[in-house]
Amino acid sequence: MKPNKSYPITQWAEDDRPREKLLLKGKGTLSDAELIAILLRSGNVEDSAVDLAKKILNKANNNLIELSKFRPIDLFAFNGIGEAKALSIIAALELGKRRRGAEVLKKEKIGSSKDGYDYFVSIMEDSKYENFWILLLNTANKILKHVQISEGGVSGTIADPKKIFNIAIEHGSSGIILCHNHPSGNIKPSEADIKLTKKIIEGGRLLDINVLDHIIIGEETYFSFADENMM
Repeated sequence: MKPNKSYPITQWAEDDRPREKLLLKGKGTLSDAELIAILLRSGNVEDSAVDLAKKILNKANNNLIELSKFRPIDLFAFNGIGEAKALSIIAALELGKRRRGAEVLKKEKIGSSKDGYDYFVSIMEDSKYENFWILLLNTANKILKHVQISEGGVSGTIADPKKIFNIAIEHGSSGIILCHNHPSGNIKPSEADIKLTKKIIEGGRLLDINVLDHIIIGEETYFSFADENMM
């Protein structure tokens, strides 16, 4: 029997059921909708769990990052989604986001701009406002701590170099990585970004603190000052 919205998943052919498919063929064979259907466990009178999952994904432009920005109230709008199902989806996506950061933490060392991006994207990708953070490193580029410097609006935030270096000195940091997000998705650095980066680099030289990179996070991509030889 082929999947049809008029039949519950329990009446589908075994190979077409998400949970059975995962067990038989592995997690990589499941679509995003099928994975979400496993979280939902059931649909509603009109839709199977998979069809309901497809509707939810469609509302998020079929993008899991967009879906991760949904609040419980956004999910309640779908017939068949109550508190338990909404929170299951939100919790699963949050775990996925934290996993990215955990992979970098396991390495303990930042060896490239991609490592820096992977570390920070789990912190900032859902933010609707521009945030500025720093990552503190020791002489071997091992992670000491990350610290938020400021939070602004949708188009800008202020980072005080004095605050940045006070924090770096307080934690005995030998190097720092700067990072902020552009909620617009445009990763091109502004003139203000470029001037601030140069100012912080100059201050770091005076204090013998190496400013290794400045990373701008956009929608599933990033800009690295170091990779573009702008440090």
